Amino acid sequence: MKQVIASKAAPAAIGPYSQAIRHGNLVFLSGQLPIDATDGTVPRGIAAQTRQSLENMRHVLAASGCTLADVVKTTCFLADMALFQEMNAVYQTFFTDAAPARTTIAARELPKGVLVEIDCMAITGQPASTAGG
Repeated sequence: MKQVIASKAAPAAIGPYSQAIRHGNLVFLSGQLPIDATDGTVPRGIAAQTRQSLENMRHVLAASGCTLADVVKTTCFLADMALFQEMNAVYQTFFTDAAPARTTIAARELPKGVLVEIDCMAITGQPASTAGG
């Protein structure tokens, strides 16, 4: 059964989609923008935006009963591939052991004019619960 996952610690969806969907042991996160859920601001620069997107990812994963260690695939969308090195330097601090598979692409434009958006898929051995967090 499909379960909608939401976390108040991450920014709410800005359109008709869920922060994440869990089906059995699979969790699919929508793209996480670098928006601070507490005040709606976007940090300046690719390093800070990457960090914020990954922190938002961590919050949504936690609401689903997962951690970053459960992530098996990510997709990173960059406003410009010239940002890759800086994004990658921050990204590798979040995935220090067995890094997930990853695709990184440049997008012509990202929502709200941000520099990065990151989505992921995770697998967990925990059974699905009936409540999101």
